Amino acid sequence: MRTEIVFAAGAVDQLGTLARQCGVRRVLLVTDPGIVRAGHAERAESSLAAAGLVVARFNDVIENPTTVVVEACLAVARNHRPDLLIGLGGGSSIDTAKGCNFLLGGGRMEDYWGNGKARGPMLPLIAVPTTAGTGSECQSFALISQEDTHVKMACGDPQAAPRIALLDPELTLTQPASVAAASGVDALAHAVESAVTSKRNPISQMFSREAFRRAIEALPRVLADPGDLEARGDMLLAAALAGLAIENSMLGAAHSAANPLTAHYSMAHGQAVGMMLPAVVRLNAEETRARETYHELAVEAGLITRGGDPHQGAIALAARIEEILSLAGLARSLGELGIGQLPLDALAHEAAGQWTARFNPRPVAAEDFARLYQSVSGQPA
Repeated sequence: MRTEIVFAAGAVDQLGTLARQCGVRRVLLVTDPGIVRAGHAERAESSLAAAGLVVARFNDVIENPTTVVVEACLAVARNHRPDLLIGLGGGSSIDTAKGCNFLLGGGRMEDYWGNGKARGPMLPLIAVPTTAGTGSECQSFALISQEDTHVKMACGDPQAAPRIALLDPELTLTQPASVAAASGVDALAHAVESAVTSKRNPISQMFSREAFRRAIEALPRVLADPGDLEARGDMLLAAALAGLAIENSMLGAAHSAANPLTAHYSMAHGQAVGMMLPAVVRLNAEETRARETYHELAVEAGLITRGGDPHQGAIALAARIEEILSLAGLARSLGELGIGQLPLDALAHEAAGQWTARFNPRPVAAEDFARLYQSVSGQPA
């Protein structure tokens, strides 16, 4: 594990102390306008200032950050010359901070597309998530979209992993309900997908299953009672643990299918991946080891008894995910979102070219993605 996890209600007030322990003096806080309005940025800056640190702020992060946003953050960083970066917000803020960290080494974001392409030492990073979703606080990759094509570039390097992930459930209480729903479904999807990828291993399985156990129980509680701080904490831990699982096992076809939808239909990532996940579970259940793992997850969630038919476990798991989508107020089909006829061939080929497709437990090609899209189209086959 490259990332130290600090978890407690009110832990954001330790931010200054933790930053000082990194041996730094100048800090760039990377965040977004909503976090500023919620007062979280001011609270973070107060802790940093009390520790004697010189702080500058970049607060123009957008959802699904683009190369232009990262370059704007870089301009602020070059002017301030920080020796520590802090990403405060959802995965977009944390990924923007990571992207800026790469670009401090020179070049363009495209130069870092892939893994292990950092140019020299990178600055330490503290990630302070305000949503329980992406798990970026425990990952060494940043997802940055190209400004013109909206293609998401996965840019990773072991140095890009945050040195500290500060998990404070109090910061998640101000999330809009729609954000809590979409990000929570994203965390659940990470747990389910990372549990079955072709790259899974005992370490990733430990993290993915614990993440699933927490998320499947806590997410309905958060949706029913947004003020349930214990459930909020469990979702933060679930998201972070799922992030650690991804670090060790990658993701699969649900994320490959979701990315073209977010790029072309301005769809929230959690909505897209949550909508695709049940269909992918049913597809992957054709593969023996994935089917058995789905069955074990269904048993863990109390959906089926141990020793039953593994195929029924996969069916029960997919059905429960669909129920949670409904509880979250998220669409289960493209038709519910007002999206009509799909360019199936174009979307399917784009999905098949996504980097996560190669880790799906069952080999998937463009024709498989076409069937997956058709299954969520809300239209007759």
